[in-house]
Amino acid sequence: MAKRTRYQYGSVEIDKRVTGPDVGLYRWRETTSDGRRKRRGFTVGTVEQYKTETHALKAAEGMRLMINDGVQRREPVLFCGLLDRFLLDQKQEQEAEQITHNTLAAYRSMISQHIRPKWGDAYLEEVRPASVQDWLRKLVLSPKYKGHIRSLLYRLFDKAMLWELLDVRRNPIELVEVKGISKRRKRPRILQVKEVWRILDVLLQPHRTMVLIALCFGLRISEILGLRWTDFDFKRSVVLIQRSAVGKRLNKLKTEYSQDEVPIERGFILELKKWQALCLESEGRWLFPSPVTGRPYHADSIRADYLVPTGLQLGLGRIGFHVFRHTYRAWLDETGAPVGVQQKVMRHAHVSTTMDQYGNASTQAKRRANRPIVQRLLRRPVNQQVSIQ
Repeated sequence: MAKRTRYQYGSVEIDKRVTGPDVGLYRWRETTSDGRRKRRGFTVGTVEQYKTETHALKAAEGMRLMINDGVQRREPVLFCGLLDRFLLDQKQEQEAEQITHNTLAAYRSMISQHIRPKWGDAYLEEVRPASVQDWLRKLVLSPKYKGHIRSLLYRLFDKAMLWELLDVRRNPIELVEVKGISKRRKRPRILQVKEVWRILDVLLQPHRTMVLIALCFGLRISEILGLRWTDFDFKRSVVLIQRSAVGKRLNKLKTEYSQDEVPIERGFILELKKWQALCLESEGRWLFPSPVTGRPYHADSIRADYLVPTGLQLGLGRIGFHVFRHTYRAWLDETGAPVGVQQKVMRHAHVSTTMDQYGNASTQAKRRANRPIVQRLLRRPVNQQVSIQ
């Protein structure tokens, strides 16, 4: 008869450090491949952070849940334990390149700023749909961000059932509604060609070429900064979009649809050749290497130091790189490109994204579409009288 695996609560020990404050180690035993029991340790934090063993054990709750996967628990689970267990799991997924660093950072931000302060000290069974909906309704956040928090809570409960911390049943967050998720607080700005020319006249290199690429290809700024010269095939007039650069990190693209070839017009190849003659050589053959690091620039500093001041200077308001992507989508509409083609060119996974999130059109385009209808209605023979009864 197989020996029943026991639930491990673990313990906390103080580890003396030569330099810096002492740290608390969470200790447990793990069975090795040869059947031996080996002690393992996990650094919880410094003794300054967790002054008592109780505080340190609470901070180690996520690790305790992880080492007891599949073992029947003996006590209710605190929600903070589920949060810690989830972050440890997502860290492993990020290291395996199954999610991006930005996704993990977004999870950590929502958990630390909103979810943990409200629900961290509650037991898992106490986080009920009605209370969650009332809490979300009172948060002073955009509906879209509230929707992200709701989606994360839904995933947390799915994980709780997967890890057998809850009985498998209907996810309670399904009952939580967030109104107006698809509504924008501010309509996306669509630039006219003459406004773009004014921007290009003011910007210097390399920012001028970055904006040109954004408007001619519809790329996200992270994708622009992730371009290498080796991605371009000038003979076939295409560029392969296959990575993004965010800060110091290179990431995979958002979806498999984002990784695709984008056509290059012959006239634009001449613009790229001009920049190539000026571009600094870098080990990675980056299209836009920083002269300081040799690595891609940081998008936030470009926006804050160059784009926003330029937009304000020209009276166009605060401009970010995503304005150019929205503009590109609106210009595709004005050319009469079919929606299916627009989806492929924008590299969206779903056509609904192309239509809903990027569906705004310029005033001129709407005027041109509306003019024939008005003219048809108002164009009537002069001698036709309107009877009034």
